[in-house]
Formats: sequence, C-alpha cells, structure tokens
Amino acid sequence: MPNETRLDLAQDVVSLTTSLCNIPSVSLAEGPLADAIEVALRALPHLSVTRDGNAVVARTGLGRPERVVLAGHLDTVPLTEPANLPVRREGDYLVGRGTTDMKGGVAVQLRLAADLTEPNRDITYVFYDVEEISDEHNGLARLARAHPDLLTGDFAVLLEPTDDAVEGGCNGNLTALVHTRGRAAHSARPWMGHNAIHDVAEVLARIERGQLPEAEVDGLTYRQSLNAVGVTGGIAHNVIPDHAVVTVNLRFAPHWDTERAESYLVDEVFAGLEVEIIDRAPGARPGLDRPAAAAFVDALALPVRAKQGWTDVARFSALGIPAVNFGPGEAQYAHADDERCRTDQIVAAEAALRRWLA
Repeated sequence: MPNETRLDLAQDVVSLTTSLCNIPSVSLAEGPLADAIEVALRALPHLSVTRDGNAVVARTGLGRPERVVLAGHLDTVPLTEPANLPVRREGDYLVGRGTTDMKGGVAVQLRLAADLTEPNRDITYVFYDVEEISDEHNGLARLARAHPDLLTGDFAVLLEPTDDAVEGGCNGNLTALVHTRGRAAHSARPWMGHNAIHDVAEVLARIERGQLPEAEVDGLTYRQSLNAVGVTGGIAHNVIPDHAVVTVNLRFAPHWDTERAESYLVDEVFAGLEVEIIDRAPGARPGLDRPAAAAFVDALALPVRAKQGWTDVARFSALGIPAVNFGPGEAQYAHADDERCRTDQIVAAEAALRRWLA
C-alpha cells in the first residue's frame, strides 16, 4: 500500500480538511486518499477497519444498545483550470475543490473516529468512493450489495453540506420518456401527415395538470414537482415529424415508493400515452420518530427541514435504516470553480456531533 501521504488525525478539523482536499480524489481516482485514510484508521486500536475497493469502513465494537452510521464520500468532481487546488484561506472560508462537497464532512468523521474511544453509541464510519458520477460505480451501493452487514445500524447521518441545518430523508426521483407518434410528410403538404411535435402540447398540458401538492412525512414537508426537462423530435426542416419525445422528471415525497410513482405517471398523468421509464430512485423517510433520530435532533438543536433533492440517504433507507443529511458547507458552492466552505461550519459540525455521541 502506498504510504507517501500521511494524515495527522490529531490536527484541528479545519487543518485536517485542508490536508484531505490537497490529496486530489476525482471520481475513480480515490486510491491515494483511501490509502491515507486506511493507514490512519488502522493505527487506532479501538476500531476494526475493512477496505473494499476504495471504500474504507471503521467500526467500534463496544456492545452498545444502539449503532449509528456516519458516512461520507471521498471523491470530488474534476479540478478546474486554473487548478482549484491547493486549498487556500480567504477570510472565513477555505477555498478549493472538495471543501464543501464533502471533505469538510469527511474531516469531521475522521476527528470523531480518532477521539471517541468510548462513545455513547457504537459508531460505524463509512468513507466511500465514486459518488459524483453514474450510479453503477457508487461505492456505497457496492457496499450495500456486497457487505450489508458493515452498514447495519439504527440511524445514519450522511455528512453532505446542509448549511447549518439538518435535512431529513430525501425525495424520490423518476425519469420517463413520453413518446408521441405521427406520420411523416413533406412540410409543404402537412395535411398528408400527422405532426408528432404538435402532439407534445398535450403532454405539456398533462404535466401542468399533474402537479402534486406538498406532502408531510414524519413531520417534515416535502415539495413535489413534475417537469418537462427535454424535448426532441424532427429530422429536417422540410419534413413533418413522425416521432417526438418529451423527457419528464418527477420528484416525489418519500411516502411513495418507486412503484407508486411509476403508476402515477403511467396510469394517471399520461394514461393512454406511450411512456417509457428510464430511471428511478426511491426516496428516504427521515425516521425522526426513532429514538436515535430524536436524540440526534435534540443534541444538535438545529433547524430540521426536508431534503428536497436526492442523496445517498436513500440507500440507507432501502436497508431499513432511517437517515438524515447533516454536514458543513453551503450547497450553492458544491462543484463551483470557487468551491468554498466556512471554517466555522466545519468546527460547529464537529462540535455538534460530539455533543450527540460523547
């Protein structure tokens, strides 16, 4: 195992964030960072450590009645030119790739892993690879398939950036293609054919009629939405098109599963039309009624809101583990050329999780 880079888990969390960011880890190239994290964690006798690809899982084994999971991904989107590494300080911010998404959160995990030798709950720390690109590579999904025992717990926290709040669960996501069919003809003689693109108007009208209201789940309000996100059709300026496609995206609250969401589109909104489902991802209930979740919210004493997007908390929900998002950073800076994270948020996130776990 390459050992060129050593992480000092005793340094303060902001300095550790800087160290983590300065080890580039673009998706599918997380090896050096995973190596450094594995070496640092294996030096801690109170943890058992497992490596799977470029994912590292560390667990306490104290026999506590509850086990919680703290999870974060190691990869970042690509660097920009001029390079947004190494990290630099600008006033109250750390600026550079990965500061917000999400090595500030990973630094918090590592500081807790190093210091909490006798936590009040057993803790599983999950550092996984390949979150930022297509789902087929996702390291958390791979762990769930190959080693679900490593992810078991009563409650999970994904340390994605949430800007001084707790974001419970997440919406589900479904994408469909709605096809309209016509008959090709010369555009000088349109009465000889049937224009499939003109039929798109009915699809768009159904989308407007098919909007869903807000939904309350476990005390949190989720906004639901149905949108056309793409339209294609036509082969030439002088041909009446015989085929058009509207790409439709549905974001639905986690009181529905993907089967119910699909039925809503196919059997209700677009009944009688040709619908092709091309992508689906379940949402996640926050489970705020669970004792571990309630204790988490009480300890942090921060605002709690619904996560309106989709995150990997849904993978924990699929395993029967309620989960929330909580971590340092403002989502607006994720993936930006000037990605940045307030240092006080990183410090505060570490302190909040210590209150809960120590």
